[in-house]
Amino acid sequence: MTGASTGIGRATALRLDRLGFQVFAGVRKEADGQSLKAEATGRLSPLMLDVTDESSIASAANAVSKVVGERGLAGLVNNAGITVPGPIEFLPIEDVRRQIDVNVIGQIAVTQAFLLMIRQGRGRIVNIGSIGGRMATPFLGAYAASKFAMEAITDSLRMELRPWKIPVSIIEPGSIYTPLWQRGQTAADELQEKMPEDAGVLYGEAMDAMRKAADKFASRAIPPEAVAKVVVKALRSKRPKTRYLVGTDARIQAALVKVIPDGLRDALVTSQLGLPKNK
Repeated sequence: MTGASTGIGRATALRLDRLGFQVFAGVRKEADGQSLKAEATGRLSPLMLDVTDESSIASAANAVSKVVGERGLAGLVNNAGITVPGPIEFLPIEDVRRQIDVNVIGQIAVTQAFLLMIRQGRGRIVNIGSIGGRMATPFLGAYAASKFAMEAITDSLRMELRPWKIPVSIIEPGSIYTPLWQRGQTAADELQEKMPEDAGVLYGEAMDAMRKAADKFASRAIPPEAVAKVVVKALRSKRPKTRYLVGTDARIQAALVKVIPDGLRDALVTSQLGLPKNK
């Protein structure tokens, strides 16, 4: 699995390990790998893996292939991800590219590299998405775009792999208390410092409101272990679902998308976030 250093990835790797799976946990730092090993059994193997680096992906796939041989893999969990927050008008294009590179292109590249082993093992693929892949919110447009993209990738891949009976599922969590929250806030602070003065005039009040809203949502967020349980279910079920919602807020937002017109939904979201009225 990718992105096993912290949060959902770490919780999932450790849970799978405790259940008896042989886990290859993708991390970018040796210290994170050692930390995982300290909590796990001897079945868990940290795997140095940067999803944006082709040589790193190839090396990781080769290392796993040498261990599993022709028996292949029971599953691949695509979890690596970052958040690039900010108003679309002022998001640096290089940051947007990195958002898509990590959250979308990296997941495709890893899937391609490991798919032969999945086919050999009659395994399955589980992608970690977000309710943000069904319903975008202000100042998280780049992140939502990446998660909307993973919804499409999941659907297409699921149909393409149907002849081999390889299930492909996507997990759609709501607010999960992980280090991604703090990194997102830090990224927002750094972006605001880099933005031109006009950006502060136009969006400063709204960005402050979003920070307060993010703190409120973080206080209500559920632990990453809740997502880990659902990932295990998707990996072990005889008939895995195509989509798994995790969290009350995810279920509410999924329902809103289905039944409420866009204009009314926009008004409800901006009101709930405490964003300023019309200028």
